[in-house]
Amino acid sequence: MATYKDLEDSLKKFMLEEQSDAHNVRGVNVAKYNNMKIYMDPAKYSDAHFIVRITISEAAFSLADCSKLNGGLGYEERFVIKWFGRMGIKEKLKELWSNAEKEN
Repeated sequence: MATYKDLEDSLKKFMLEEQSDAHNVRGVNVAKYNNMKIYMDPAKYSDAHFIVRITISEAAFSLADCSKLNGGLGYEERFVIKWFGRMGIKEKLKELWSNAEKEN
């Protein structure tokens, strides 16, 4: 069973790998991803979703198609959308959503 920590680590690794290929590799702030958080809040959004928080920025995304429901992450949103499209990520998020709904 997937955990939020597993997904946070997966997204962090993906974002760092994506940015390491960029021309501005010196501008990557690795430390800002140390406090990355992924969670779900069924009381706030009734539709299946996941929320990503990076430092002071936060955005909620639909589990159906990764469309943004609220908030913003700036340029890092594109990495979240690409990561969501990777094999197995959507299924793991749906599994966590099922558990979050049961707890609520």
